This record gives sequence, structure tokens and C-alpha cells, in this order.
Amino acid sequence: MATRGGFSSRLGFIAAAAGSAVGLGNIWQFPYVAGQNGGAAFLIIYVFWIFLIGFPIMLGEITLGRSAQSNPYGAYKKYGGKAWGLVGLFGILSGIMILSFYNVVSGWAFGYFLETAFGNLLEENDFSSFFGEYVADYSDNLWFSFGFMAITAVIVLQGVKKGIEGSAKILMPALFFLLLGIIVYGLTLPGAIEGVKFYLLPNFSLINAETIYSALGQAFFSLSLGMGGLITYGSYLSKQENILSSASLVVIADTMVAFLAGLMIFPLVFSQGQSPSEGPGLVFVALPGIFQAMGPVLGKIVGSSFFLLLCFAALTSTISLLEVAVAYLIDERKWSRRRAVSLMALVIFFIGIPSMLGYGAIQSLTSFTFYEGTSKSFMDLVQDIFSVIALPLGGFLLSVFIATRWTTAKFSDEISQGAKNYKGSFMEGFLNIMIKFICPVVLGLMFILTLLQKFFNIQLF
Repeated sequence: MATRGGFSSRLGFIAAAAGSAVGLGNIWQFPYVAGQNGGAAFLIIYVFWIFLIGFPIMLGEITLGRSAQSNPYGAYKKYGGKAWGLVGLFGILSGIMILSFYNVVSGWAFGYFLETAFGNLLEENDFSSFFGEYVADYSDNLWFSFGFMAITAVIVLQGVKKGIEGSAKILMPALFFLLLGIIVYGLTLPGAIEGVKFYLLPNFSLINAETIYSALGQAFFSLSLGMGGLITYGSYLSKQENILSSASLVVIADTMVAFLAGLMIFPLVFSQGQSPSEGPGLVFVALPGIFQAMGPVLGKIVGSSFFLLLCFAALTSTISLLEVAVAYLIDERKWSRRRAVSLMALVIFFIGIPSMLGYGAIQSLTSFTFYEGTSKSFMDLVQDIFSVIALPLGGFLLSVFIATRWTTAKFSDEISQGAKNYKGSFMEGFLNIMIKFICPVVLGLMFILTLLQKFFNIQLF
């Protein structure tokens, strides 16, 4: 039987948990969503939701995991019975399906890193066409995706201390170093100040229901909540650690990466006269043109550094996503870590192949279904079900579980083990109110509105 292991230090947990939260949602998705929703106005609302909703749910996941010393299924089952255990299983399934397409996009990022480093990408004239042809070429993507999964598996195979914690202590500082380096360069470009103004000077007339709704969705997605990743990481945390301050630092680190990603992207975009509302193609279509304009040498350096940064961000998340499923097999099925990692990495890789083939390689997977008034690929469907829909549902169910089954009293008792002044404090009262009343209402409403909008084309706001 495999031992569960644990983090060797508070710093190790914070680095690993921040790595779990930091990912493509911060570097790739946040800038383009902010660009589509008014820049600075969106940023302010995003930060508001992060601390109002994201922080209590994150604290709930970590606390539940440490108390139960188990994976999401085991934690819910221990305090709520087998019926609640199904909520944990749904979270694990969501993580598996998210990793299946996340690994494909990570392969794209790794491929773009190589294409930029060797100068091939910067010789193109039509980056939109190049991207379409690139993602449709499954031969290269198959190997890049497999390689990314293999790297993830090797790290997770090393265990909690040596693998997850050890890699996070290297990847997270490297990620911040690359971010700051590209920001400093970007700010020296002509026209960059316009990008800074767009990002930091709010125009509140741009705020509408869509802005508020998008900011909440982005806040929840970027923190990787609702699928049990932080329940799993919390189960490896010592009882003596201060969960309250640790969770605070994780949220701050994640928010800082998202903020810096915007500060990196928008000066580059505005310096070349590009539109900040380019959408999902901002990273893979708009930015290569900016790197090309920097010249063959500087473009290679800055461009390859950016896509390497994207790979680092993706890897910190793929590690945590794989660990959730591995922890379940170790805890509940009594598998060895080697067997659990090997099987799950292979299964998830093969589950992701239809997503890979659904971007032009096979037409039936590219136009797999139809909703929101347009054709959707297989990857679109998986992402919408298991990320856009399932994550807020998972957060809603977690808050209901803590409020009605585990109780906020036990929630407070677990936090107070490492934070002696927590009991009776303002923070305890605030978090109890958020978990009992505000989070269930906001996340439940978000789930319903998203479901109606995505699959029934009903937009209430």
C-alpha cells in the first residue's frame, strides 16, 4: 500500500497550491477576457469576486481536505455519507476531463515555443491560417501532447514532497521571473503606455451585467476551484499549519499572476496597434505578429520566453489535475503511486485525443454539436460541461455541504488549529456568513444562468 505523503513545509504547500491555481486561465484566458470586457473595469470586478467568493471556497476546500486527510470522494463520504461522496467523484471526473483537453492546449503551447525558438513561426505571414493548420496537424500535436503528459506523470510519480512540492518551488519562481522580464521589455515599446491606461484606468461606463458575470466566471476558473484539487492538496497539509494565512497567500499569488499577465499582454498589443478584444486567439494569433515585428533576434527571445512561460503555467496545473485522480486511486483502491500515475496518465491522454482531433483534423469532431447559435467542437463541449458548468456547481455544492452537513462549527474548528486567534474573530463571522448564505446563492445563480445561456440560449441578464 502506498503512503499518502505530505508537504514538507508551509512554503511548499503555498507554492504547490498557487501552482495548482495558476495556469492557462491566468496567462491565456484572463487577458483576452479582460480585453473583451473593458480592461480596468473588468479587473476591478474580477478582484472583488476573487476575494468575496473565491477565497471562502478555496479555504473551504483546503480545510475539508486537511480535516478528512483524504481525496475529494473520501472527504465528502467521511462527513456526509456515500451520497455526498458522489459529489467528490463528480469533482474527480471533472478534473480528469479538464486535464484531457488542457493537456492538448498545453501541447500547442509547447509546440509554439519550439516553432518560435527555431524561428519558424516568425517567418509566417498569416498567423490565423498558421494556427488553424497547426492545431489540425495531429501528427505533431500527438507527440507534443504525449510529451507534456509524460512530464506531468514523471513529476507526480515522485510523490508529494519530491515531485509536486519540488517542481512547484522551481516552476513558480521561474514563471514570475519570465513574466516580469517580458513586462519590463514591453513597457519600453512605443505606444505601450496606451495599453497600461486601458488596463489600469477604469471606464466604469463599460460595466454591464455581462462584465460582472464574466468576471465571476473568470475568478472561479482561474483559481481552479470546484473540482477538489485543493481538497487533495489540503489533505497533505500539516495540522499545525495556518490555513487562513496560507490560503490568503495562494489567492494573492494567483491574482498577482493574472494581473501581471494583463500588464504583460496589453502593452505588447497596443504597441503594435492590435485590438485588445481579439478573443481566444490573442495569444496564438495576435501575439506572434507582435513578436515578428520585434525583429528576428529579439522576436525569438521574447516570443519563445512567452510560450515557455505559458508551458510553465500549464504544467503547474496539469500536475495538480493528475494528482486528484491519483490520490483517489491510492486512498480508495489502495493502488501504488506508480500504478495509479501510469494508468491515469495514459487514460487521460487517450480521452484527450478526440479534443485534439476536433480542431480541423476530423470534421465530425470539429463540428461535433450545435448550441449558442453556432457549431461546437468536441473540445468546446467538454470544456463547457466540465469547466464552465461543473466548476461553479462544485463550488455551490461545497458551500452547501459545509453549511448543512459538516457544519461551519467544524469548519471553524479546523481553521483554528493553526490560527489560535481565529475563533470569535471578525474573519470567522465573515467566512461563516459567506459559506452559509452568499456563496451558495451567487454560485447557484451562476450555475443556472450559465446553463441556460450555454445550452438553451436563454440570457436573463
